[in-house]
Amino acid sequence: MDMIKELRNATGVSITECKNALEATGGDIDSAIEELRKKGMAKAGKRADNATSEGRIKISTNGGKAFIVAVTCETDFVTRSESFESKVNEALSILEASDSADSAKSEIEGKLSDWILELGENIRLPICDVIEGEVTASYVHSNHKVAAVVAAKSSASEDDLKQVAMHVTATDAVALYAANFPADVIEKEKALQLEMMKDDPSMAGKPDNVLENIIAGKMKKFVNEQTLAEQSFIVNPEQTIKQFIGEDTITSFKKFSI
Repeated sequence: MDMIKELRNATGVSITECKNALEATGGDIDSAIEELRKKGMAKAGKRADNATSEGRIKISTNGGKAFIVAVTCETDFVTRSESFESKVNEALSILEASDSADSAKSEIEGKLSDWILELGENIRLPICDVIEGEVTASYVHSNHKVAAVVAAKSSASEDDLKQVAMHVTATDAVALYAANFPADVIEKEKALQLEMMKDDPSMAGKPDNVLENIIAGKMKKFVNEQTLAEQSFIVNPEQTIKQFIGEDTITSFKKFSI
């Protein structure tokens, strides 16, 4: 029983799995660990197609860097376990200590087979990212499935930026400023609005210049509603984000979800 306990402490897998591995390897701990790792690879292959719609996003900030990971699994039951939480923390620690997000991703993905064996579900790493700025702030929703990071100039208040990050999680901004709004998105919306106007009897017979003014107004509203700086701030809808945080203060933002 002591050997089973030792193997369980070393691997985190169930007592039954540990007992079977020790029996298969004649009681050799090192061989039993290797046996469990092989079984982990097999289990990972069998579960590879299973959807992983549950999980957690976790973010840490250090100076001008924000580190973001998301680890996903199959069920909310596993998400709420201490073992799963420890895996998310481990993934974040690896990212914080790595030279790049890519190297961290490779190291974390190398551990997924062991995590699948221990937790008994398909485990994935859909997010492993680093965002940099003079100052960064983040917000993770209470469900741990939606989050945002905002980077800004050093003059920005981190508390104010955190409120902007909270705003980002509740909205769907396409761009930071109107100047960098994707042209293809604008053209697609404009074409849709023109088609709708053609089918609207109230638009029939209106001069071209009137129609142009109407479509220009619609497109300005469309862009403003999906441009972060121009959006009404959810905390105080009488202000836009740029009025709250300052003109040209934010340098980038990103929303994450699982």
